[in-house]
Amino acid sequence: MTQPKPQHSLIEDAQGLAFGSTMAALSVLLLTHLGLITGQTAGLAVLIAYSTGWAFGPVFFAINIPFYYLGYRRMGLAFTAKTFVAVGLVSLLSLWLPGQFAFGAINPWVGAVIFGFLSGAGLLALFRHGASLGGIGILGLYLQDHLGWRAGWVQLGFDLILFSIALLLLDPVAVAISFVGAIVVNLVIAINHRRDRYIAT
Repeated sequence: MTQPKPQHSLIEDAQGLAFGSTMAALSVLLLTHLGLITGQTAGLAVLIAYSTGWAFGPVFFAINIPFYYLGYRRMGLAFTAKTFVAVGLVSLLSLWLPGQFAFGAINPWVGAVIFGFLSGAGLLALFRHGASLGGIGILGLYLQDHLGWRAGWVQLGFDLILFSIALLLLDPVAVAISFVGAIVVNLVIAINHRRDRYIAT
């Protein structure tokens, strides 16, 4: 008989959300320092911030608001509450961290890879503690349930549109470098996010 997996304690969840959110916010800080973009909801928020001059944090928080209802319907209250906390922390930290230190000269190709590692590590921590950074991932799961669309294809389609728009606003080389960073994020998640390889959920 299969034994139930042990659950994270409240303190463990708090640490996981804090770590994941901090890594995600730090990755966005590096990304915007380099003038690059990424995919999903964070990428949309970055693109809006570049285009309007608005701060990333409030834009990111506002974009995610409509997705909480879908998250609640698809994943339940605990997931939605943790995701709300994670999104709020990333939004706040992205406003606070720039006043604590500054990046110097960074090779953009190297920076894109480091961004991917930081962002991937942050997302892994959030996933393993029952949270996410909201947005298109939740929408993809919802559409998969109700329309039969594959969630992965929904996310890929969104990112293709996002990067196409970015080509109209940013230097093509910057978009190409950004694409490398997005690939690194997805590789980190694909290789490491395996439910059969860790115990606590």
